[in-house]
Amino acid sequence: MTERSLVLVKPDGFARGLTGEVLRRIEAKGYTLVALSVLTADPERLARHYAEHEGKSFYDGLVEFMSSGPLTAIVIEGDRSIEGFRSLAGATDPTKAAPGTIRGDLGRDWGPGVQKNIVHGSDSLDSAQREIGIWFPDLAG
Repeated sequence: MTERSLVLVKPDGFARGLTGEVLRRIEAKGYTLVALSVLTADPERLARHYAEHEGKSFYDGLVEFMSSGPLTAIVIEGDRSIEGFRSLAGATDPTKAAPGTIRGDLGRDWGPGVQKNIVHGSDSLDSAQREIGIWFPDLAG
């Protein structure tokens, strides 16, 4: 089933120069890049993106981290791209992520605070549609 997913190369990945490597892996997997933007996210956009986490203990730190510097927002397309990218990204905890995944190969624990794990990928069709609308309103629908 062809679908679209939002991928974010988070500020830690962008600062480490890993955007190209993430894009290489996405394209090597066979997904198509539909849209790409480099920006520093404002707290309002992040509040919409992370609305489900508002009020949780990690929320403020997450918004602060995600607005701390440039990131790359990407829309990818392909058969089962949501599930496929999440597999490509690896486990959320980079210490537990399998070798061969983005987080397993490129991530590590940076100590206390917000987990810096290089990438975000939509976790469902509904989330993908909502997130793409936040980051790329011209593609919403």
